[in-house]
Amino acid sequence: MQSYIDIENGVVPSVCSLDCPDQCGLLVHKKDGKIVKVEGDPDHPVTKGSICNKVRNMSERIYDHKRLSTPLKRVGKKGEGTFTPISWQEAIETIADHWKKLISEEGAESILPYSFYGNMGKLNAEGMDRRFFYRLGASQLDRTICSIAGSTGFGYTMGGSHGSDPEEMTETKLFIIWGINAVSTNMHQMMIAQKAKKDGAKIVVIDVHKNQTGRMADWFIPILPGTDGALALGMMHILYKENLVNRSFLEEYTVGYEELEKHVEAYDPHTVAGITGVSVEDIYKLTRMYGTTSPSMIRIGNGLQHHDNGGMIVRTISCLPALTGQWLLKGGGAVKSNSGYLAYNKQALQRPDLQKYPTRTMNMNLLGEVLLETEKPIRSMFVYNSNPAIVAPNANKVREGLAREDLFTIVHDLFLTETAMFADIVLPATSAFENTDFYTGAWHVYLHLHEPVIPPYGESKSNMDVFRLLAQAMGFDEQAFKDTDEDLVQQAISGVSTPYFPDVTYDELKEKRFVKARHTEDRLKHLQTPSGKIELYSKKLELDGHPALPTHIPLVQEREEDFPFLFVPAPNHNFLNSTFSNNEKHVKLEKAPKLFMNQQDADRLGIEDGTVVRIWNDRGECELIVSTGDQVLPGVVVSQGLWSDLSGKKHLVNALTPDRIADMGGGATFFSGRVNVEPLNQERV
Repeated sequence: MQSYIDIENGVVPSVCSLDCPDQCGLLVHKKDGKIVKVEGDPDHPVTKGSICNKVRNMSERIYDHKRLSTPLKRVGKKGEGTFTPISWQEAIETIADHWKKLISEEGAESILPYSFYGNMGKLNAEGMDRRFFYRLGASQLDRTICSIAGSTGFGYTMGGSHGSDPEEMTETKLFIIWGINAVSTNMHQMMIAQKAKKDGAKIVVIDVHKNQTGRMADWFIPILPGTDGALALGMMHILYKENLVNRSFLEEYTVGYEELEKHVEAYDPHTVAGITGVSVEDIYKLTRMYGTTSPSMIRIGNGLQHHDNGGMIVRTISCLPALTGQWLLKGGGAVKSNSGYLAYNKQALQRPDLQKYPTRTMNMNLLGEVLLETEKPIRSMFVYNSNPAIVAPNANKVREGLAREDLFTIVHDLFLTETAMFADIVLPATSAFENTDFYTGAWHVYLHLHEPVIPPYGESKSNMDVFRLLAQAMGFDEQAFKDTDEDLVQQAISGVSTPYFPDVTYDELKEKRFVKARHTEDRLKHLQTPSGKIELYSKKLELDGHPALPTHIPLVQEREEDFPFLFVPAPNHNFLNSTFSNNEKHVKLEKAPKLFMNQQDADRLGIEDGTVVRIWNDRGECELIVSTGDQVLPGVVVSQGLWSDLSGKKHLVNALTPDRIADMGGGATFFSGRVNVEPLNQERV
């Protein structure tokens, strides 16, 4: 069979690699060996040919004139961005020589990998890299910046990341889109809901910001940040009081429903209204709608978990479908993440057995603190699939750490990112279109194989190839570092013990391109909680230091008298975290960074719509264009997007975000910070 790389002209299949739950099937149009157009694959059973602007304009990113094509070595000061081209041989030898010296003088734990899922391909995100750093004996990274708090909270209730199958949502009659701007970050969920709406379904959106998703809802409910768990508890109070619970389901499939009934007596609607900013009338209306409409489905968003109490928020909301028995209905239930259905053989892929002795683990949300630690300091960092100078919390502290002259930093990326400006060695990375990889859905439940559709750009190399070269340079002769990309895919999809993973070989996956998880409808038969049931009361939660029953725990107070606004730096429509923020096409589509503020607050402070404001706290400051109105509640300000600050503009919103750790899983607390706001000038932009 002809390789997709060898097809000069025509249409070839692909998969979207972005850190997005939709994971779209793609068709890539090629002319003279280059990508000229990207469109959706109409044969994909879930995404069905629809794609977002981010991916539709991907060729602009792949062939951007700023893309790196050769390794670089720093010749100026850190942060200046002054580099000179070098060969791959010199780059690898420089890294290996430096690391060998560090290991002999300070030990391998002085070296830290820093990565996330800028590329969702499992090989390039957690394949040869994990093998290498295990074998090296480096410090390990706890990759907790995104979804861990909510996944942990959902797991206490449901035993794992097993929720409603999107393909069953054609039957859904009520969609509660809770804490997610689905139009921008899970567009096919919104498309499913809109299609169901034509058959009479209702769409309710609960969020801190009336964004595009909120504007498309039948009913938008604004809520104060970090209080969503209290709203869910208030709903439980009414469900029990008005006998809207399914007691036969509770008796058969849950533990703790009687204890929960007594517990939620304290969360009466008047108390909950005072906490959440949602009126008593709306709490009753929402609960009665939920309690009397079937099937109903709750889409639990990522935003909810980025609070001090984020794990408990998701744990609490995940109890609601059990109270009404929605899990038994096609199109009912909830979904936070469905990654558990396609849990592959991570041991075989990552090979933790290559680690000769236990090493310390660093939480990636504490990167600034880690880099400024003087006792047993990190002396070298290898950054890939991430841009921590923009995406990590408390960004000014992170950059102070990156600026250390005694920190030897390597960055492997497609572009000279904000982080790469601090690097000693920069390595050009392939795009996902240039790699072999496999993908597992986090929302839909399809396993995908991807084969390269174009050759590597310039001298760029995949993560897999870079770590093979480094393993060779370090003298690692284990077979694990000689395995091909195809070998790693086969190892990852073999020996999987879950009842859901498809029984598929590499050759079958290559032929079919995508295969669905099995028996997702049997999720109640395979709950991995200690009791084997949905745990409304969780003894494990109590043993881990949390309340056994869902409980509202207020956010950490950050000097409210000095910083009166709750600040939520939400995602925008045309970037994905920092990806695309440096590409002209996507920046033009997004237009400008904004801060949304309630009109009452703006009037009180003398701030006019469309003018530039300064936002600040003890951690830093930035400048954004204000948009006033009723999009947020009084006392709340919301920004959208992680904008590049390479131009020198003060757009670094993560300079304001706390690097505290969330209640569960070591997660981030991006959305639990406070700020002050003042007009910078009254000239409209």
